[in-house]
Amino acid sequence: MKKLALHWKILIGMISGVAFALILSNFSWGSGFIGNWIKPFGTIFINMLKLIAVPLILASLIKGVSNLKDISQLSKMGGKTIAAYVATTVTAICIGLTVVNVIQPGSTITEETRNGLIEGYSQDASIRIADAESQKKAGPLQALVDLVPENIIGAASENKNMLQVIFFALFFGIGLILLPGKVSKPVKDFFDGLNEAILKMIDLMMLAAPYGVFALLAALVVESPSADLFAALAMYGVSVLIGLALMIGVHISIVWIFTKKSPSFFLRGIAPAQLLAFSTSSSAATLPLTMERVEEHLGVKKEVASFVLPLGATINMDGTSLYQAVAAVFIAQAFGMELSIGTQLGIIVTATLASIGSAAVPGAGMVMLVIVLNQAGIPEAGLALIFAMDRPLDMCRTVVNVTGDAMVSMFVAKSVGKLGDPHVKEWDDNYKP
Repeated sequence: MKKLALHWKILIGMISGVAFALILSNFSWGSGFIGNWIKPFGTIFINMLKLIAVPLILASLIKGVSNLKDISQLSKMGGKTIAAYVATTVTAICIGLTVVNVIQPGSTITEETRNGLIEGYSQDASIRIADAESQKKAGPLQALVDLVPENIIGAASENKNMLQVIFFALFFGIGLILLPGKVSKPVKDFFDGLNEAILKMIDLMMLAAPYGVFALLAALVVESPSADLFAALAMYGVSVLIGLALMIGVHISIVWIFTKKSPSFFLRGIAPAQLLAFSTSSSAATLPLTMERVEEHLGVKKEVASFVLPLGATINMDGTSLYQAVAAVFIAQAFGMELSIGTQLGIIVTATLASIGSAAVPGAGMVMLVIVLNQAGIPEAGLALIFAMDRPLDMCRTVVNVTGDAMVSMFVAKSVGKLGDPHVKEWDDNYKP
């Protein structure tokens, strides 16, 4: 009997988790049982993935940069990577603005529903607003200051400081390139071994993925807001989902046009990472699996994947930026505000910068959304309107974030001659060696 593929196991775990939660929700003790005895396993699974995020990025980026023959290669690859990430982010925001202006989901929100949501989620909204207040007061060059850590050990102790870790890894890798081969070889060998050990840890953790997503989805179902709130915000959710679907279509089209790989080849190769992204709502937590799928199943050479993907997990947030555009306009519509073309152009710029600064963890986009709302002159209290729908939409937009990372890695690999045949060929039934 053929062994069941990982993405099917994850899908079965997701469906089983939802069904299990729906059944137990009919009993008075069901929600408590899931919260006390099922949800912790999902938390453990996410913690395991986050556990290796920093060492994975350190090892893979240092290995990827140091394996380049000279600085010119790094400049060439880095320029194409950042340009591709910025271009797709702007495209995602434009798609989001188009969809939300055509559908106008804010017109479906009644004043009664709006007041109820604001009352119910005002405390959570206040926390997000307070978190973002310091960022709004920062100077224009604060982002550059925050990029350089004063202590790499301290920076590496928090996953939210991933940009600082990436800066150190790139700086360290450049230093290795500039050293004579005999001097740099022991250090490079160490990071090669560390990278291999981390990848083996990932293999072991993936064995638990179906059970982890079972626990995560079961907990999500019993903790979700009431169905009435979801119904009131249905058009907003539909708008975001349509925009995300269109963005994935853009990703597939770019792969097809520039790499000549079929849509089925790309989607089959990245499917397990997409499902894990959907379950965890974290690009960083999904990064280990994304790297494995891109290298082994999409044919991207390791030196490209180890550079492009860790960078993308931090600064490439197509789904998050699209969501921020839709959410900002939706809140404005719900409050009866008319946004000018100039204001919406400002949303494009602000959402692009905000998505780059978003941490690759669940819910981080909510904090950055406050900055987008402030720039557009939209009441920050409206943030409470979208809390009810944020979690499920966060799961969906993370899928787009991860898909965009994989697409850019293939695009960059093709442009620098590092896109080869995947090691595992059965993912494409039409594959011809």
